[in-house]
Amino acid sequence: MRIAIPTENGRLCTHFGHCQTFALIDVDTDGKQILASAEVVPPPHEPGLLPRWLKEQGAQVVIAGGMGGRAVALFGAAGVEVITGAPSETPEALALAYVTGTLEQGDNACDH
Repeated sequence: MRIAIPTENGRLCTHFGHCQTFALIDVDTDGKQILASAEVVPPPHEPGLLPRWLKEQGAQVVIAGGMGGRAVALFGAAGVEVITGAPSETPEALALAYVTGTLEQGDNACDH
């Protein structure tokens, strides 16, 4: 499974659409471990582009602090699971928390 996490300075970026990079983390859901990790620079922000681009990168899950309703809907239509309200942690910590079922979620940090 591939998990995409918006990052800034090595931690979750709370503003999904304007992050510096995305961590793409491949996890073994049975063994509950990280298999590989890569940091990629997204294309310039454009409404509706990131959901399609991340799907093309193989993302099956997106963990974010906040995300607008349109992006959530576009991910849903593409079959990508969205988790919002994640804490500002390292991408690896968030991915491991997701696969072990211990990811704590708060409110969606986005107001649009």
